[in-house]
Amino acid sequence: MTNRKDIFKVVLVVCAVVGFLVFCNPLPSWSQGPMHAKAPSDIWKPRQVPAGARFANQNSCAECHADKTTSYQHHAMAKALETVAESQILRAHPRLTFRNGPFSYQVVRQGEQSIYTVTDGVNTISEPILYSFGQGRAGQTYVLQHKGQFYESRLSFYNDTQGLDVTLGYPPTAPASLDEALGRAMSPEETKNCFSCHATAAVSGSQLQLDKMMPGVSCQACHGPGEQHVVAMKAGNFKQKYIYNPGTLSADDQSQEFCASCHRGVEDVIALPNSGGINNVRHQPYRIFNSKCYGDDRRISCTACHDPHEPLKINSAVFYDAKCNACHLPSPKVKLAKNVQVAKDRTAPFCPVGTQNCASCHMPKTDLPGAHFKFTDHRIRVVKPGAPFPTE
Repeated sequence: MTNRKDIFKVVLVVCAVVGFLVFCNPLPSWSQGPMHAKAPSDIWKPRQVPAGARFANQNSCAECHADKTTSYQHHAMAKALETVAESQILRAHPRLTFRNGPFSYQVVRQGEQSIYTVTDGVNTISEPILYSFGQGRAGQTYVLQHKGQFYESRLSFYNDTQGLDVTLGYPPTAPASLDEALGRAMSPEETKNCFSCHATAAVSGSQLQLDKMMPGVSCQACHGPGEQHVVAMKAGNFKQKYIYNPGTLSADDQSQEFCASCHRGVEDVIALPNSGGINNVRHQPYRIFNSKCYGDDRRISCTACHDPHEPLKINSAVFYDAKCNACHLPSPKVKLAKNVQVAKDRTAPFCPVGTQNCASCHMPKTDLPGAHFKFTDHRIRVVKPGAPFPTE
């Protein structure tokens, strides 16, 4: 895998040079209606919404796709961003407190608002929280505005402790100033990236347009702007659908281009200092890329295990074992369920020691320091006792 990573580092440099030379070239005209992807350059990416993209009313999809929109309402991505008025966690916790060195914090509910306050005992900063980022299964971070800038809250809510603690990525030590205790000022580019991945239609070209934003990752975040699609379908124009279908992508393009647009793939992670260290366990496309069995095979694509229209299957060993058996021969000790689809070209060997719950051994849950949560490591491998966590 080291050679492959070295190749990607070279590619990153080349792409940067080429990108500088051709930056004036227009992006694919998604505002005219995205169709099926034909090449990686045609892949719709939520973080690259061109100016003029025309989004439909978010309720339009349910008129024809009621089954998918109904199940998707319970998906974590649908709640990747919530307004404070609708934030279930903030509504359920009307008063949260925390102390870090000389600084005292509290988040207090006032009607439809939650006020984030930090004080050193002499001076105080108090700002209303604007948005909740994260559905809350692991945690939830807040965005507020201070001195005309968006700030990421220094504290986050953690489901495991049902309380506040330092946001992942911040040092646990006491901050040096009151402003620093409040959180971190977000750059314009970072702000756009955050809203692009946690919401829909929040960015148009290079401009943030929160007045048009749809909270959460809605249908059009993945399928592209749907105004023309809705018009075409109502007119009976079923040949020219004007909508993007990620299902047509190859397995590699799906994981390393499409899903990695927000979940981070190889190109993003290797550009981080030390490839992000143990923190890269959160970046599933990157982790699965480093699996020995990874390849351009739909049986190991993101959607092979995760239906994006349905809630994540949590703690379902039988469900995920069936996915492993799409490639691996089952152990003679295991009797497959009747509904398991067995591929004719399965050649990977069965596990010589296990009988069930493949993921518990080969995709171990990793306790990320400070996260109050164990993340499933998508780097599929034989985990040897005492072996250090492979950060690269």
